[in-house]
Amino acid sequence: MRIGLIGTGRIGTFHAEVLSRHPEVGALVVTDTDAARASFVADRTGSTAAPSVDEIFAWGVDAVVIASATSAHADLISRAARAGLPAFCEKPIALDLPGTLGALADVEKAGTVLQLGFMRRFDAGYTAARELVRSGKLGRLHTVRAITSDPAPPPAGYLPLSGGLYRDCLVHDFDIMRWVTGREVVEVYATGSDAGPAMFREAGDVDTAAVVLTLDDGTLATATATRFNGAGYDVRMELAGELDQFAVGLDDRTPITSTEPKGPPRCDNPWPGFLERFAPAYEAELDAFIQVVNGDLENPCDGLQALHALRIAEACERSRREHRPVALAEIPGA
Repeated sequence: MRIGLIGTGRIGTFHAEVLSRHPEVGALVVTDTDAARASFVADRTGSTAAPSVDEIFAWGVDAVVIASATSAHADLISRAARAGLPAFCEKPIALDLPGTLGALADVEKAGTVLQLGFMRRFDAGYTAARELVRSGKLGRLHTVRAITSDPAPPPAGYLPLSGGLYRDCLVHDFDIMRWVTGREVVEVYATGSDAGPAMFREAGDVDTAAVVLTLDDGTLATATATRFNGAGYDVRMELAGELDQFAVGLDDRTPITSTEPKGPPRCDNPWPGFLERFAPAYEAELDAFIQVVNGDLENPCDGLQALHALRIAEACERSRREHRPVALAEIPGA
């Protein structure tokens, strides 16, 4: 199989390393707007550097992996669809609903495959949580608590391009909440704080956010996120039911310290970031994509999943701005 990889930034480089050693990938072609970076990654992974995206399509590939800047995702998805190529794309499809819906329409018209990079669906802990919910061991699920805390903020220049904390960061929590529980969000109430550095206020963004979500069976959920968690990278989910309670992301690298005299010891090796925490999940999602391309697996995360998560993020932004609960029915694209 010949794969074309578009984008060789941090996540693109990781994907290149995974694809270059995958037994089903016979050739890998990489490209980036930074030609020197693409050449460096090609040399490092034994792949071929293409001068531009045009060559990725012209040279003949069996599938494309899109890890470019977010602003290019929708156009590249549409281009892959028109070329009849299966595509894997990092989230999001686009930062707005019209761009997302347009790309999805092109995929539907072409009848091609689009797999989205919601890597938490391939994490062992979240997979186990999904199975536990469905097994009935929790009894009636009544509360879900999701946490995403980055150890340090992204560069100031990234913030205006990110779509904001709800679309860029919490969108993972919104997606995995749907996937684990099997329920849909019907209403949100969101708030946020921009009390940190001025770069967040200048970008119209917040550095810390909290959301209360109501699911369609009455389950209540909370989701919190921050760009400033000096203890380390912390991603968790707690699921509480009438019979039991389980936690995802609670291990000896969870950056939290108990104040109890007999509590667990302080973690001295916290997760530094998302690539380290979710490395096996990133590998697993690409392996799944290759199986999809080969016809050995149904698409585990199609483009509609990105639309569902984005609509929740859009509702959160509206709720934050207008200081009120927002029903998902108010958000277009259902």
